[in-house]
Amino acid sequence: MRRDLVEAARRGDHEAFEVLATSAGDRLYAVARLILRSADLAEDAVQEALVRAWQQLPSLRDPDRFDAWLYRLVVNACADQGRQLRRWSQQVRPLPVEPSIGDDTKSVADREQLERGFSRLKPEQRAVVVLHYYSGFSAAEIAHMLGIPEGTARSRLHYATEAMRAALEADARQPAVAQNRTA
Repeated sequence: MRRDLVEAARRGDHEAFEVLATSAGDRLYAVARLILRSADLAEDAVQEALVRAWQQLPSLRDPDRFDAWLYRLVVNACADQGRQLRRWSQQVRPLPVEPSIGDDTKSVADREQLERGFSRLKPEQRAVVVLHYYSGFSAAEIAHMLGIPEGTARSRLHYATEAMRAALEADARQPAVAQNRTA
C-alpha cells in the first residue's frame, strides 16, 4: 500500500503525497525539533523538506526508501536552518524541560542535565543522536539518509556520546566543587 502511494505521488498525485506527508509529519517534526531545539524552526524545516520532497520525488530511485529519503531531506533542511541562523548571528533557544505529571525532582534534574549536554553537541552530532536514539535508525541507515559513509555515522555517534558523557560528568562534579568552596 505505501509503495503504491509513493508511486502515485511520483506520478504527480497530490492526494497520495498528502497522505504520505501527513503520516510522516509528526515524526519529521519531532526529529527537526530535537535537532533545531525550536518549534518554529522545526516547522519551517519540515515545510521546506516537504516542498523539496514534492519537487524531487520523480528522481527518487527506490520507492521502498521513501522514509529514509524524507528523513534525509529534513536533516538537510535543519542544516540549512542552522546555517541561516549562524549567518544572522541568532542563537537557538534551548528546549524547555517540561516535567510531566508524576515526574519527581530527580528525573526533572536529570532531564535538564541531559538537555544541557545535548545543547553542547554540534548540529551534525545532534542529528545522528536524534536519528539513532530517538528514531531508532542504525548507523548504516543514518549513513544512507545523510549521504555519508557508515564509518562517519558511527564516528559522529561515538563522539556525540562521549561529548554528552563529558558534559554530564562535568555537571555532576560542578555541585561538588561549589559545595567544597562553601565548606
